Amino acid sequence: MGDFFQNGVIATLHDLKNRPLYEVESELTEWSRERPMALLIPSLYSELKRPALQNIVDEISRIPYLEEVIIGLDRASAEEYEDAKRFFSQLPQRHRVLWNDGPRLRSIDERLSEQDLSPNEPGKGRNVWYSLGYFLASGRSSAVALHDADIITYDRSMVAKLFYPLIHPTFDYSFCKGYYFRAADGKLNGRVVRLMVTPLVRALRTTIGHHEYLDYIDSFRYPLAGEFSMKRSVVSSIRIPSDWGLEIGVLSEVQRYYANSRICQVDIADAYDHKHQEVSFDDATAGLHRMAIDIGLALFRKLATNGEVFSPETFRALKATYYRTALDIVDSYHADAVLNGMTLDRHAEETTVELFASAIMEAGDRFLNEPMAVPFTPSWSRVISAIPDILEQVDEAVELDNA
Repeated sequence: MGDFFQNGVIATLHDLKNRPLYEVESELTEWSRERPMALLIPSLYSELKRPALQNIVDEISRIPYLEEVIIGLDRASAEEYEDAKRFFSQLPQRHRVLWNDGPRLRSIDERLSEQDLSPNEPGKGRNVWYSLGYFLASGRSSAVALHDADIITYDRSMVAKLFYPLIHPTFDYSFCKGYYFRAADGKLNGRVVRLMVTPLVRALRTTIGHHEYLDYIDSFRYPLAGEFSMKRSVVSSIRIPSDWGLEIGVLSEVQRYYANSRICQVDIADAYDHKHQEVSFDDATAGLHRMAIDIGLALFRKLATNGEVFSPETFRALKATYYRTALDIVDSYHADAVLNGMTLDRHAEETTVELFASAIMEAGDRFLNEPMAVPFTPSWSRVISAIPDILEQVDEAVELDNA
């Protein structure tokens, strides 16, 4: 159920259930003549075999205002890439499938690597970075929205809500973040947001004091949402992490370049569910364990760029503060779940909190021991400055692959 409460330092746009979708899409279609829009979907080839993506394609096929759809495809052989092109040919809009593992884009990646301009590890961040590069190279759209390929509860209203704040002719937003609550099968989900990000941000406030950046991150109702939109000028200027700190990293970069009044969040779903990650208690390189470490690193690095000084003692105090804050939040979520007839396994929740507490210490150790690490991929503006014809190279490679 929507509300109209504004809290935090960015605008929150609610779904008050007053407008039918066709009215919103009609306005977007009219505005698209002057402000064309692109939709970006990073995807593994394996998602093509899951029912979620077929529903997503069916829904996108009914969107009347999109100029283009860009699909970043990872982990695909030549045969699988051809299969992906056939799969996405269902889309009536102009669309391009980026074969990130193909020889043409790999050749470009090698040239960029020679100048330390390429993402330093595979994953969603690298996929998104190259897809945004093609968005710039295409030059067909003035704004882009992004969402994942595994959303089980998807419908096309999500895209309309992401674009509306950017495209409306009297609004002045440059970046929009989606939010929702995560639930499925009668259980609360969204463990990394609930049990890691929110209590960690609040513990950081207690440990290092008031900080504008922490107020900013705490203003987002779901800071790890993979659904967001931005204008073309934002795409060219920001740097993004290539690890699992992508969503936090994007928020950090947007805040670096834009006033809070240019940033908003919008309610895009009553309930949201997608493919779940394993916690991976015994493996710090996988699952939510890896994600928690990368997110912690992203937060610590951002605060350090703002002049915050960390020490081993800081991280020990932070871990203790986080642990107490997170356990208190578990109590709140348990009461919320019971009131709504849902289940919440307190033992599993508290065990996950213990894992995240150790992940915070691991992230702190890496932060202190790797002072020369470069956490962000260079912005496309910098890449263009170093290689002036890089967008033409990307555009040619994608067009030849799709021919």
